Parts: sequence; structure tokens; C-alpha cells
Amino acid sequence: MSKRRVTVIEVAREAGVSPATVSRILNGTAAVDPEKQRAVEKAIEQLGYRPNVVARGLVTGSSNIIGVLTPDLASPYYSDVLGGIEEALEGTPYSPLIASGHWNRRDELGVLDVLLSHQIAALIVFGSSLSEADLRGLAAGVPLVVLGRRVELGDLGGASISFDDEGGAYAATRHLVEQGHRVIGHIMGDEAHEDAHERLRGYRRALEEAGLPFDGALVTRGDYRVPSGLLGMQRLLDGGKPLTAVFCANDQMAIGARLALYRRGMRVPDDLSLVGFDDQPGSPYTTPPLTSVRLPMREAGLALARFALARLRGETPTVQVPSLELVVRESVVRRR
Repeated sequence: MSKRRVTVIEVAREAGVSPATVSRILNGTAAVDPEKQRAVEKAIEQLGYRPNVVARGLVTGSSNIIGVLTPDLASPYYSDVLGGIEEALEGTPYSPLIASGHWNRRDELGVLDVLLSHQIAALIVFGSSLSEADLRGLAAGVPLVVLGRRVELGDLGGASISFDDEGGAYAATRHLVEQGHRVIGHIMGDEAHEDAHERLRGYRRALEEAGLPFDGALVTRGDYRVPSGLLGMQRLLDGGKPLTAVFCANDQMAIGARLALYRRGMRVPDDLSLVGFDDQPGSPYTTPPLTSVRLPMREAGLALARFALARLRGETPTVQVPSLELVVRESVVRRR
């Protein structure tokens, strides 16, 4: 088995400097305080760091690159964010360099090595598995803006944007309650992600405000992927509760849940109402069209890129968090 590769972020943490400082020392692109250089060299030796040869060979020397770290290039959820970033950068001197970390912190650290080796002017991160310490270390050396995380970066000139996931889940569940549903299941997102817990809190708050008891047996855990929605719905149906509706923590899981119902000969919404979250591009075209909470992802991408551009102009910008919207379609029926 090959030895795990040490990353720039780990070297920076050991040396007590920012990842950008380590990158500048490795590439010899700027003068660095001798004491910091010695600390970095010592950390490199102690940790056995070996630079990414491929990444170093790709260095362009450009200062007009904005790095973008996403967990999944194929996801429609994130493709809209990327579209917004590209739109905001049109007509500017800056171009995005986009890379995926595959929902894995170790992969993300390796990808950041590549991005930092390009002497990026700023960094945009969304859906990341990086720790708060990782993100703060990055913000200390490069203008950073993060989507989907609540991280304090203002003292370092960075920012984080997070949606009102609890409020969106509350609106979705409240809609089901208003349509007469009293036994409402929930397929939760990945427990490792803060937004999954916020959406669970919104679901629970809507029930309790309506005088309906929260029942843990009506909650099952998924991971935001289609198969987990299928399995989650199967567990709910096998639980013996008289379900009339299910709120899924994202549209992907709602697709899987819909398949589980189809295989049991159950129809949406005649036999069970279904609500998702994210309002992915295909959700208006499912059978039936899916009621969902719309996350304004393209607008979020615009906000991320505009923040980075403002920071590069030397400004201290504020970030406007886009609001969520419940989009009512045909997957919910009023319960008589």
C-alpha cells in the first residue's frame, strides 16, 4: 500500500503559516520572511512532504485564476452554482479553475495542492468536507468565500454563505400540514453535513407548532443520493406507520423514494404525497412534477464570484444570502 501523501495544508499547519505562504516558498514566486521560510522547510522535512510534480508542471504564473473547489462536478445541484460563477466572471480578467474533491476531505486537500500551485488569486469552496481549521488556514493566505457552511472568516477577510435550510424545511413540512397530512415521514440527509440537521429541525418545528408529536420512527437517514431515498422509503413503508406524506431532504432522494413507491404499487400523490428540497432542474418534469424547496443556486454562484472580485479590488464586501422558495407542483394532494 502506498504511503499517504502529505498536503500543503498540513505543512502550513505544522509551520504555523498559511497554505498560500507554503505555495509561494515552494514555487519561489515571492520573497518570504526568512523565519517563515525556515519553519516551512523544517515542516517539509519532518512531515516528508513531496510536492505534486504534475501540479508544479502546470503552474502558469497567472494571477488571474480563481480556484473553485466543488464536491461533485456531475451534480445538477452544483452545476447551477458553477454557471453563476462563470457568468459573474465574464468580461473580467479572471477565469475559474474548477476541481472536484468527491465529498472526501483527503481528496479535497490534494486538489487544493493543485489549485494553490497555480497561484490562484482567490478561492471559492462549496459543499466541502474540510474542517473549520482547514478553511481558516486557507483564508489567512488567499481571499476565500465558502458556500453551505457557517464558518467565521470575517476577521480574515473571507466570508461564508449558508441558506436558511431550517426555514425551507419548515415551509415544506408546513405545506403538508396545511394540506391535512398528520403522519409525515422524513428522509434525512447525510448526518455529517450541517444542513441535514437544520432540515430535520425545520421538519420537527413545523410538526410541533401544528400540535403534532415528533416521532423518531418517522425519520430515516439517507446520504443525499438517489439509492438512499429508495432504501429510506422502503424503511418507512415497512415501519407500519400510517404515512400519508414524506418530506425528503433533497430531490435526489425524492427520486429514489418515488421508485420505492412505484415498486409497491403506490401512486404519488394519490396514495402518498411527496416533497423534496433543492428544486433540481429535472424536478418540474418528474411524474408527477415534484413540489420542492427552491435553492437559488445560480444566484449563489453569482454572489460567491462577486464577493471574490470585490475582495480582489481591495473592497470589504458584504454577502447577500439568496432566499428560498417553496415551489408547489403536483406531488402533494389535500388529505380529506
